[in-house]
Amino acid sequence: MAKTLRSKDTKGVSLLLFIIFLIANVIALIYAILIGEKPLIIKYMIAIETTLAYIVIYWYYKHKNQKKH
Repeated sequence: MAKTLRSKDTKGVSLLLFIIFLIANVIALIYAILIGEKPLIIKYMIAIETTLAYIVIYWYYKHKNQKKH
């Protein structure tokens, strides 16, 4: 994420990978809620938030760079 923020470029970044990671973390969060494990719930909530933040950053720079060209 830091490299994307520094370079303001999304080349070499797979959006599909982050979408799959997001889905996996949502499923894991649901499981953690069902079994009542608070540490896992916190872990997966943080993972979801950071993945969503990266998807937003990816989308922002991707569309910003497309407008330039």
